[in-house]
Amino acid sequence: MEKHTIQHEIEGLWLVPTPIGNLGDISLRALEVLGAADLILAEDTRTTAKLLKHYDIDTPMRSFHMHNEHKSVPRIVSELSAGGCIALVSDAGSPGVSDPGFLLVRACVAAEIHVQALPGATALIPALTLSGLPSERFVFEGFLPPKKGRQKRLSALAEETRTIVLYESPHRILKTLGQLAEHLGENREASASRELTKKFEETVRGSLKTLIDHFTITPPKGEFVIVVEGLS
Repeated sequence: MEKHTIQHEIEGLWLVPTPIGNLGDISLRALEVLGAADLILAEDTRTTAKLLKHYDIDTPMRSFHMHNEHKSVPRIVSELSAGGCIALVSDAGSPGVSDPGFLLVRACVAAEIHVQALPGATALIPALTLSGLPSERFVFEGFLPPKKGRQKRLSALAEETRTIVLYESPHRILKTLGQLAEHLGENREASASRELTKKFEETVRGSLKTLIDHFTITPPKGEFVIVVEGLS
């Protein structure tokens, strides 16, 4: 893909959402920014390389992930202060939402560097709307703390009146559903969506007990979004 003539119009840091499964879900504007940027910061360059190859984009990449985020930020801010455009992407969805990005955005704002966020793919909203649970008011919890603070967070969620949305991995899904049932009650209505936008997309709805029974029999695969009704 040839560099666009708008390159000098998009200086600064650009947060570019990428598809959560189906490559066709990326926006035209996202492709335009990725093609015009001087550099793409990628959570996993191997994953992003597949997307760039699919759309014939040859912008250079550099790794930017949770393990190097702190030490990388000063260098990136220095580069942006000199001018040019850097695009930040995660493996899937919007960077900064349960993925690296917050520290860099904060540093750029402090340095008065232009920051722009594009709308785009996220697993949160499709799972919420598919759940059949109230979506007018909800709280997004991302991933629960793996150890420290986990019980405290679960206890707080037991009193939450808004619909609750969580992310979870396949190897922890049963543990999390079990703990939610323990703190919120096994009859609390919920849904679990996996592989959203992909060939084997699935949403299971019912009580927390129903979900536990289902995934005890059917081995969970893929990344999950759990949606739970709030306390009534």
